[in-house]
Amino acid sequence: MSTNTTSIDVPTARAILANNRDTLIVDVRTPGEFETAHVPGSINLPLDQVDSNLDRIVQDAGGRILLMCQSGNRATQACTKLVKAGLTSTTVISGGMNAWITAGGPVERGRDRWSLERQVRLVAGSIVLISVVASIWWPPARFVAGFIGAGLVFAALTNTCGMGMMLSRLPYNRGAACDVSASLALMRREQTRG
Repeated sequence: MSTNTTSIDVPTARAILANNRDTLIVDVRTPGEFETAHVPGSINLPLDQVDSNLDRIVQDAGGRILLMCQSGNRATQACTKLVKAGLTSTTVISGGMNAWITAGGPVERGRDRWSLERQVRLVAGSIVLISVVASIWWPPARFVAGFIGAGLVFAALTNTCGMGMMLSRLPYNRGAACDVSASLALMRREQTRG
């Protein structure tokens, strides 16, 4: 079985949604990001919940699933997992919410929060800056900056982000929007409707 992920651009995704009732957008961002802005009718199933609910997702999914995150990276990770589990009708919306908003797609907005990618840039940049400044008085502090740099290189090469995974667990990013059981129930309802 192929584990290659497929992706489509926003205009293609919008055309699919307009012409296929059994297509569902599953947003794998954190609940906090989802609350800030999401595609109307989409459901929230954070990436960190995919593994623990993989069997239920595969069982409950009906029709085509379009995966979305902020930029496309987390959706690609989720897609790889779902395709490996046998859910081959899963596609990534390339560029994620960034591309969706840029293309003028409809968006439901809530309380404004920083995206996870922006939070990672803030935390990583702050640690590097503080480490470099601290190294003026305590030279070994420069190794902390090097460690963060190595972590960012590793994140880029593996398309994963340990810092992002840790930040996604903060209360700020959890929000109240995601009820995994309710999201899976909506997937099941879409299957019986189509």
